[in-house]
Amino acid sequence: MSMNFDQARSNMVQQQIRPWEVTDHRVLAALESTQREDFVPARYRKLAFADLAIPLDEGQQMMRPVIEGRLLQALDLKADETVLEIGTGSGFLSACLAKLGKSVCTVDIYPSLSEMACKNLKNKKIKNIECFTGDALNGWMPEQAHDVVVVTGGVRDIPKVFMEWVNPGGRLFIISGESPAMEARLLKRLTISNWEEQNLFETDLPLLVNAERAVEFEF
Repeated sequence: MSMNFDQARSNMVQQQIRPWEVTDHRVLAALESTQREDFVPARYRKLAFADLAIPLDEGQQMMRPVIEGRLLQALDLKADETVLEIGTGSGFLSACLAKLGKSVCTVDIYPSLSEMACKNLKNKKIKNIECFTGDALNGWMPEQAHDVVVVTGGVRDIPKVFMEWVNPGGRLFIISGESPAMEARLLKRLTISNWEEQNLFETDLPLLVNAERAVEFEF
């Protein structure tokens, strides 16, 4: 029996994401209208809507749908805002961000993931996304600062460089701390030097590649 993906996607939104305090109708609509099943590796297609992190190549993973919902709601993206996403993964979150904002610049350290995500996004005819390959913790830089920066891998401490890429008035979503009790945080840049920080929820996420490195220099 073939799976009814539209129904499964609707169930995911109504039964998993909405009960987790995600009530923003624009966010729910973006999650429901983006075919998550087309962004997961073929062998996990039937698990696309399960409440779990789906494995990707290179030891990476897609976040659980509820985390993606909370993240998108916390950002409160406006239609004229630009987004920088660090960690493209499968491109699913990139697609949702592109529906909610003006444009998305997304970077992944793995060429294979970047290529797969770009293909997925192209297949969906999503035009307002640029894909890059590079290490955002080590040399890669965006051409400009953005209104919103989203980091899809965990970090122990929040890298200063990520904060520098946020426009005044903008936001940074990041998950930091020590596994298994990491904290999802939203940092708002009020002025050039003033920030406001909000702890959103506890979760656990694999660290960004090379996020361990900074620890070596602590004495």
